Amino acid sequence: MPAVLVHGIPDTYRVWNRVRSHLKRSDVIALELPGFGVPVPDDLPITADNYVDWIVAQIEAIGEPVDLVGHDFGCILTARVASLRPDLIRSWVGISGPIDPEYEPHAFAKACMTPGVGEGMMAQMTPEDLVPQFVAAGIPEKEAASAAGFVDDAMKDAILKLYRTQIADTNRWYEELGGATCRSIIVWGIEDEFLPDRFADRLGQATASDAVIKYRTGHWVPIAKAAELVQTLEAFWR
Repeated sequence: MPAVLVHGIPDTYRVWNRVRSHLKRSDVIALELPGFGVPVPDDLPITADNYVDWIVAQIEAIGEPVDLVGHDFGCILTARVASLRPDLIRSWVGISGPIDPEYEPHAFAKACMTPGVGEGMMAQMTPEDLVPQFVAAGIPEKEAASAAGFVDDAMKDAILKLYRTQIADTNRWYEELGGATCRSIIVWGIEDEFLPDRFADRLGQATASDAVIKYRTGHWVPIAKAAELVQTLEAFWR
């Protein structure tokens, strides 16, 4: 019964490196979302719904229920997976990813959602620009530089397309979150400049989660609070 970790935007599976270094269990799979450091299959149009189906297929291939964990957009996607296919999920942990009709996207997401504006912003975006932004958001400089280096044209395209399907899809998903019948917890950083922590409370209520746990940190909980997050995960999994 492995743990499956799903990253968000604009990350790769490497966002989980610190968490994995602290985990006692070795049956851990960090998925690589298509377009985020790996190619996008020709038969996979980039939409939030299709990425949910892709994650479902990865879990089905494992052949047994999993402990599912998602951060950022990975939280949004995995919440949908848990609500659609509870038979595949032993437990779910959602970290810093709102699914809520009351949520107003942050400035970066809004720009990405706007045709023309998003493309212009992405064309000018360089790793040198991203590193200080990541550092300001709470990522250590070494990891910020590594993460920025993976933001290539394929990832930029995937980000634009996912953000442009997010609102319509997740507003619909919110009404169906009650289908996530597995045990779950929500984890959030109360200093998250992008996502007010009231959306953690609302997501916890919508999924009937066991608990909503808040750390005094920003958005990148798996990096900034890796050891504390692992303690939370291992206690929950027990």
